[in-house]
Amino acid sequence: MSREEQAPAAKDLIDNTSRGRFELYRDGELVGWLYYTHLKPNRYALQHTEVEPSHQHQGVAGAMVLRVLDEIRAREGTITAICPFVVDYLSRTTAYADLIDARNPGYPDRASAEAALAKARG
Repeated sequence: MSREEQAPAAKDLIDNTSRGRFELYRDGELVGWLYYTHLKPNRYALQHTEVEPSHQHQGVAGAMVLRVLDEIRAREGTITAICPFVVDYLSRTTAYADLIDARNPGYPDRASAEAALAKARG
């Protein structure tokens, strides 16, 4: 096995505030992003997750959501889960239950989030 195969790819999370998204880079290459709206006082409405086609089915979205949630926790923020992928991720763990905004939690499950998204698209 080569050294490159043994070493995990470095992943950096960047908060691109001008584009309203967290971006995940692997070895300097943009591999995915999660759009958000930053609301007062310190709430993040997590809107939509995307992964570059060449990096799909490699765990990028899950790794990115994990990093974003950890970043928001470090900022002492809360979240409103709107993105179906984020809603699904949160439904499979209680590790981030403390981040969910009590007054504005978002959608309770992926089906509700997807239905709302489909309705919004018309």
